[in-house]
Amino acid sequence: MNRSIKKAAILGSGIMGSRIACHLANIGVEVLLLDISPKELTPEEEKKGLSLEMAVVKNRIVTQMFNTAVKSKPASLYDPAFAQRVTLGNFDDDMPKIKEVDWIVEVVVENLGIKKVVFEQVEKYRTPGTFITSNTSGIPIHLMTEGRSEDFKKYFCGTHFFNPPRYLKLLEVIPTPDTDPEVVDFFMHYGDRYLGKTTVRCKDTPAFIANRVGIYAILKVVDSMQKFGLNIDQIDKLTGPVIGRPKSATFRTSDVVGLDTLVKVSNNLYATLENDESRETFNLPPVINTMIEKQWLGDKTKQGFYKKTKDENGNKVILTLNLETLEYEPKQKASFPTLEMTKPIDDVKERFKVLLSGKDKAGEFYRDSFYGLFQYVSNRIPEITDELYKIDDAICAGFGWEVGPFKTWELVGVKKTVAKMEEAGYKPAQWVYEMLEAGHETFFKAEGGTTTFYDIPSKSYKGVPGTEEYIILDNLRESNVVWKNSGTTLFDIGDGVLNLEFHTKMNTLGGEVIEGINKAISLAEEKYRGLVIANNGQNFSAGANLALVFMNAIEQEYDEIDFMIAAFQKTMMRARYSSVPVVVAPHALTLGGGCELTLHADHVQMAGETYIGLVEVGVGLIPAGGGTKELTMRAADRAMSGDVELNTLQETFMNIAMAKVATSAYEAKNMGIITAKDSITLNKDRQIADAKAAVIRLADQGYTQAAERTFKVQGRSGMAMFYAGVNGMRMGNYISDHDVKIAKKIANVMCGGDLSAPTVVSEQYLLDLEREAFLSLTGEKKTLERIQAILNGGKPLRN
Repeated sequence: MNRSIKKAAILGSGIMGSRIACHLANIGVEVLLLDISPKELTPEEEKKGLSLEMAVVKNRIVTQMFNTAVKSKPASLYDPAFAQRVTLGNFDDDMPKIKEVDWIVEVVVENLGIKKVVFEQVEKYRTPGTFITSNTSGIPIHLMTEGRSEDFKKYFCGTHFFNPPRYLKLLEVIPTPDTDPEVVDFFMHYGDRYLGKTTVRCKDTPAFIANRVGIYAILKVVDSMQKFGLNIDQIDKLTGPVIGRPKSATFRTSDVVGLDTLVKVSNNLYATLENDESRETFNLPPVINTMIEKQWLGDKTKQGFYKKTKDENGNKVILTLNLETLEYEPKQKASFPTLEMTKPIDDVKERFKVLLSGKDKAGEFYRDSFYGLFQYVSNRIPEITDELYKIDDAICAGFGWEVGPFKTWELVGVKKTVAKMEEAGYKPAQWVYEMLEAGHETFFKAEGGTTTFYDIPSKSYKGVPGTEEYIILDNLRESNVVWKNSGTTLFDIGDGVLNLEFHTKMNTLGGEVIEGINKAISLAEEKYRGLVIANNGQNFSAGANLALVFMNAIEQEYDEIDFMIAAFQKTMMRARYSSVPVVVAPHALTLGGGCELTLHADHVQMAGETYIGLVEVGVGLIPAGGGTKELTMRAADRAMSGDVELNTLQETFMNIAMAKVATSAYEAKNMGIITAKDSITLNKDRQIADAKAAVIRLADQGYTQAAERTFKVQGRSGMAMFYAGVNGMRMGNYISDHDVKIAKKIANVMCGGDLSAPTVVSEQYLLDLEREAFLSLTGEKKTLERIQAILNGGKPLRN
């Protein structure tokens, strides 16, 4: 189906509707956002003499909801300017405008009767052939089309986004028996390529896939918690990042989502799942109903499982609910021997064997909750899906898990875990036994560089549809490694392109990574078309290895620090001036040195969700891997003349001095970190493939190594401006004396030092100034205090 989405209408401006509108605006779609008109005036409207017929009143609800979404944290928009792509209106006056759109998304209240009324209005104005979908999270999709036209039914399906739509990757696509298969194929592709989603086709079963399994997993945790006498603080410690799940873990997540929402979904599942073997798990414990009665719903009522308050000194404290006494108590530190054993294990996938074999209460809890989950997901096939990979995809993308249920089961050993499950009173579905009897002991395999899954009907492995275009480095580890050291691995990703992966802790840039970058460039220059620097990790890079800098500074090994900085600068310049194209593909955290590497790429293939910036000031240093030099040079390129030069330079100076971090690729473009020649990939799963395509494109265009640049710096006139601003901020007590010292060193570098007039200088000239400033700051006691605060896991210290 050769269709495009240029305009969309969102019907319903609540939490989900407004945020879906924002995400469609993020990708350039013109959005019409509509909601009901108020039935009565507010006191403020009455005072102003307004009437219910006035547009400002009729659009009050939609305006308030959309403004809330725009101001929300984390931001719903990649760039605040994208709000201009959304037009607000109301059902009474603006429903006829839906005839002009390509896609209509219904996001009204979860009530079938109300939805049917809305669809009846839609039928009056919708142009035949227009896509029409519902974002329902629980109402059966097929019930919504009763009484609708054949054309409506043909182009109708469910498109279930997860909140917040910008950040949670899942899009469940749920067809009815009447949905045209080409419509389903369109949304599967559109969600993947254009919306940046993991798109999962679901059966029209209660709660579809992600909520069915995800809500079960939460409630099974509660069940296991009660079984072993654990408390809320312990459970949130056990079910957070240590097992690859969000920091909010179980109970904090419930507070954020809202206990009323959790109860509503659970009650609906309990009422409809009469044949579910684990139905009683959805029957909530009495304490939850008591909390509902007390209106302890979580963040929306200021208290739930946790409560924020202040102590006698006025300091903010967080109290935890004791589920036995229903009293709020000080948070308790949760500690278990099993968790201590996993501290040296950075890879979450390697932790599960240790966690599930623990001899303490933590081990007992993990075994009970995971064995229950393994049983549950095996029994959901073929009820909610015929393919097991869809359950892992949905739960990871919808609930933010790093590792899905079937993959977790595989990591601890499918066959031996089945035996242990039986001992514990859990029994998986019959197809698992048949899989093992057929000689297959894993749910997934990497074959020919692609991910395959165990297909139950054929008892064989098949490729996961749609992933053949992805480049997943784990699938290449056994056959495509060209070179490696302790911190990097260099892969041949085909068509004459190499990919360098970092795998240090938080992908920090130390000596092993510098060695890897240089080796990768050398090999690429020798016999390949070019190089991609990218990884499939949680973050691209958290920056330089601060611990190493700190250790050398404490030992006053300044020559060693000078050597480290010089080596890093040379490596960045080598990336910029290699004889083959070097494409860097940053995503998520890309800080400090990771940002500097990005700045020196021939082309940047940035993920939409990239949080990038030069943050060295936060640890009392300045960017000295070419970052200050590069942004100064870009400011000079953008400037026209006179005051404009200084104004442009001042924007750059403030970004560095305030350690500003872009919160999206589009914000990074506004900050000058990426330029018009660079590209953005919304679906991170496609990023390495897109980066590879960029290398090939540059090579095919006849890539030629560039010559090093010269550019103009402002000298004393620029420094005078910066010094005046910095001194003013100090006088206003906005910054500390040490902040002043750091800021003046940044100004000195950016203006080229003590030059009497604007002067054309080389890149190396500014690199030398960077290195000198960095080195001097490592000798400052207050800088070492800032570094130590970060290394100890604290917040940035502004001493």
